[in-house]
Amino acid sequence: MPGLFRLCALLGALAASLVAARAENYPERPIHLIVAFVPGGATDTMARQIQQDLSAALGQTVIIENKPGGSGYIAWNYVAAAPHDGYTLLMAENALAISQGLFKKESSIFDPIKQYDPIAHVATSPLALVVANRVKANSVAELIALAKSMVPQRMNYASAGIGSVAHLTFEVFRDAAGIDAVHIPYKGGGAAMADILGGQVEMHMASIQVAAPLAKDGRIRALAVTSKQRSPALPDVPTLAESGLKLADVDLNFWYAIFGPKGIPPQAREKLAQAVEHVMSDPKVRERLAKLDIEPAYAGPDALETKLKSEIANWTKFIDAKGIKAE
Repeated sequence: MPGLFRLCALLGALAASLVAARAENYPERPIHLIVAFVPGGATDTMARQIQQDLSAALGQTVIIENKPGGSGYIAWNYVAAAPHDGYTLLMAENALAISQGLFKKESSIFDPIKQYDPIAHVATSPLALVVANRVKANSVAELIALAKSMVPQRMNYASAGIGSVAHLTFEVFRDAAGIDAVHIPYKGGGAAMADILGGQVEMHMASIQVAAPLAKDGRIRALAVTSKQRSPALPDVPTLAESGLKLADVDLNFWYAIFGPKGIPPQAREKLAQAVEHVMSDPKVRERLAKLDIEPAYAGPDALETKLKSEIANWTKFIDAKGIKAE
């Protein structure tokens, strides 16, 4: 029996050394970066903007996979259940935190704090409150007046899906404006914008990357941006605060971050974080992102975990206070 114990100990030590060696050589094959929404939306745009740069920094191909549906839970659970070897990662956004306050039943069986390793906070970017051209409003004040004049009828607004950043950000605006509106959820920001362009839906909180070129071309109207300062992508468009609204204490900008399944080897996590930091500090990357009003904002794993916990608490407080339900 003592010999058996020694053999087991030797095999355990050998397995541990092999895992350490593989982590030391990480990455040895392509990395899959999962996005929870369809192509064309804000998170997908962010991932694709740094895809090649991240591949170069890691010395391996980064493959972006879109896994939409289930208000994000399909992708989130897929990543949580993936092998914790650093080869399946998630490009996430605020919806990861929002979901914990909005979907009480689902959040009880999915917990990003317990099931994910934070890798790196990547960037931030504002949204724009936009309306279809058929809507007779050229400012936030005119939009609010129009919505109130239609009672008991209600205007409608599009979102990238139930629990998406666009959904809850519009709810913050709707609450501050004192208006009611019908929520029309889609499976991504691209699909939502398509119906704004077609005039089927009236209002939308869109990513600045999608909204700015369309507004400049006169295909939609941008009435406000969610950032504290005006967006360089839409310099003539006021902020929501400039429009005189008192907004809830939540982050109304997109924030983007990379997570992986719990248990990624420390060496692999460190290499990933260093690669993201390198990419987001590259002047060429920063210049390219600035044109889209995406602000690089690298932060390491500990800061990202703190950010996620704070976001979950703040959004849960707002959702509970306003009685917002998953539809």
